Amino acid sequence: MSAFNRKVKLTVVNDLVCANCAIGQHELISAISYCQDVLHLPLTFEIECLPFRLIPTNVVNETTSKMKKSDFFKARFGCEKFETMKASIQKWCEEKSIPLTYEGVLSQSTRAHRLSRKAYLIGGQDKQLPLLCNLFKVHLEEGKDISDIDVLADIAQQNGIMTREEAVTFLHSNELEAEVNNMCDEARSKGVTGVPMTVIDGKWVLNGGQCSDVFVQVFKKLAYAGVHAAPSPFAAPVQEVSTQVHLRA
Repeated sequence: MSAFNRKVKLTVVNDLVCANCAIGQHELISAISYCQDVLHLPLTFEIECLPFRLIPTNVVNETTSKMKKSDFFKARFGCEKFETMKASIQKWCEEKSIPLTYEGVLSQSTRAHRLSRKAYLIGGQDKQLPLLCNLFKVHLEEGKDISDIDVLADIAQQNGIMTREEAVTFLHSNELEAEVNNMCDEARSKGVTGVPMTVIDGKWVLNGGQCSDVFVQVFKKLAYAGVHAAPSPFAAPVQEVSTQVHLRA
């Protein structure tokens, strides 16, 4: 194994209303912790999460009447597909003792994404990742409204992003709204239709909510490949990203 410490840039495209994205983040962080604390791989990680909206703004936006999550998904996917999706997520929840729920209302994630971008600009992954963990927890475990300014302001203050008053002012403004919209539009224009998606060093991509074992195997190959990025050390399901669909890393 290389004696050098290699920095791995992980660009994660996700949506804060997405249960699979919450699962994917949990599995990714678990894999990183295992690689560093148990395997002691010569890797450091730089993580940036980019926004995506699974639900178009012409279907759900900040002025749309609130609808229960379960009712929305049943109407959108049909009862049978929704129950299958729920069962798959429930299996993971039982294994990890993390109670994701379909209680609460479905909301558009734009405001939460704006707060996430603000956190990244203020303090990089050290501010963004804990914030995202709390956003996922509040929305997908506690069933709170991810678009509610009071809910978001409380989280911003708890995570040291800004004071509650500053957060309320920020969320009532349009700061970073154009940037979030552009990022979401750019991802769709480059062929992204589902999340989570993890881009590794701007060159390889893992689609979907992978388990921690998959991430660990990828990181072990990167560690053995050494500092230089040359040819890809990966096998399926990792694939090279063409320049046409290369996301900002």
